[in-house]
Order: sequence, then structure tokens, then C-alpha cells
Amino acid sequence: MADTNVKKQKTSPGKFMREVRSEVGKVVWPTRGETVQTAIMVLIMTTILAIFFLGIDSVFSGVVNALLDLAN
Repeated sequence: MADTNVKKQKTSPGKFMREVRSEVGKVVWPTRGETVQTAIMVLIMTTILAIFFLGIDSVFSGVVNALLDLAN
């Protein structure tokens, strides 16, 4: 169980901004080429999944329609 008597030390806004600036400086940003390559891969995968789910939906729709026709 956590000790409830421990008080959190407050950080001043100036110190907070310095820490944020320091952390942002550690971030490794992707290059333009990496960003373009990733975007292309996302578009390709999205297209593949859209086609896959279209096929699955069509199969299920056909099965449901066939079952409904049998019920009539």
C-alpha cells in the first residue's frame, strides 16, 4: 500500500518548460523519406485490408441471403 504521508514536490512552470525542452531535444524525428515510406505502407495495407473485408462481407452476405431464401 502506498504511503499517504509522502507529499508530491511541485515543479515550477519554468522548470517544467526546461524539462520539456530537454526531453523534446532527445526525440529522434523521422526523415522525409522514412515518413513517405511509412505513409505508402499504410496506404497499401489499408487497401489490402479493405479488399479482404469486402470479400469477407460479400461471403457472409451471400450466406445470410441463402439462409433467408431457404426460410421463405
